[in-house]
Amino acid sequence: MLNPEVFILAIESSCDDTAAAVLCNDKVLSNVVANQLIHTQYGGVVPELASRAHQQNIVPVIDAALKKANIRKEQLSAIAFTQGPGLMGSLLVGSSFAKSMALALGIPLIAVNHMHAHILAHFIDEEGYDKPEFPFLALTISGGHTQIVKVNHFFNMEIIGETTDDAVGEAFDKSAKILGLPYPGGPLVDKYAQLGNPKAYAFTKPKVPGLDFSFSGLKTAILYFIQKEKQKNPNFIDENTNNICASIQHTIIQILMDKLKLAVKETGITQIAIGGGVSANSGIRNTLKEAEKKYGWKTFIPKFEYTTDNAAMIGIVGYQKFLSQHFENASVVSKARIQF
Repeated sequence: MLNPEVFILAIESSCDDTAAAVLCNDKVLSNVVANQLIHTQYGGVVPELASRAHQQNIVPVIDAALKKANIRKEQLSAIAFTQGPGLMGSLLVGSSFAKSMALALGIPLIAVNHMHAHILAHFIDEEGYDKPEFPFLALTISGGHTQIVKVNHFFNMEIIGETTDDAVGEAFDKSAKILGLPYPGGPLVDKYAQLGNPKAYAFTKPKVPGLDFSFSGLKTAILYFIQKEKQKNPNFIDENTNNICASIQHTIIQILMDKLKLAVKETGITQIAIGGGVSANSGIRNTLKEAEKKYGWKTFIPKFEYTTDNAAMIGIVGYQKFLSQHFENASVVSKARIQF
């Protein structure tokens, strides 16, 4: 018989945030994230610098997570870590630490798919947040991924639509770069969009068959539009930042919603859950809330701290894998790309 109290230490190090969390069953006791500010001066994440920063941060972050949870390491039931996808150097820091600690404590090691974690973050026991019922549709939107996933059960998922080029997070960040906004630009586009007119400028939506996405053409269209307008008025961006951002955001949201509506029509599933860093975008959140009333959907929007990369979402997958005794040995390898 399983111990009714399962304590999972979770480690997330897929990109540029070093994160650790402690869960008791499906409840989060602590969720600590150390951001790497050094990348802002380079306009993007530098992999070598990211892995070095993880090495500096991982011990204090895990120590802080255990202290905040008021749990001794000897009480831990298992250690879960991000196996992939992500930056190889960053992943190796987290996996090496997880393997060493699990071996030293004599407890199970659990490998977690980062994208599964974004989807299953909805199953964290959080007051005021409902959990979806199977099957449901998950829209995973981040800097590196844009996917519609049919989720039949915790580890029975099927990608039914994905981007053929840029991810939606890239579309936001690259649009911000065109406008001269600092990295990371996505949150700034959202901030200015809230002050602008979403229908000030029209951008053509790409025609992609089925449930797949494309954002590279939109990025190019925005670049040409800005270049053309700046020739007429060199101060065009400064004078119209809010309206430009609102129009870009509106177009991206419409692309996402068109595909979601088609997915609902094709599958008959009306439970929609979003996950991934871009699900923090206020425009996307508000549009999904409106869709509940407009289309009769039941939408699930995670707590803000579980949208961007964090270890709590790794921990909830770790807990579900612990229940099914799905463990790894020390030979498990990190993977920059990993099968869904």
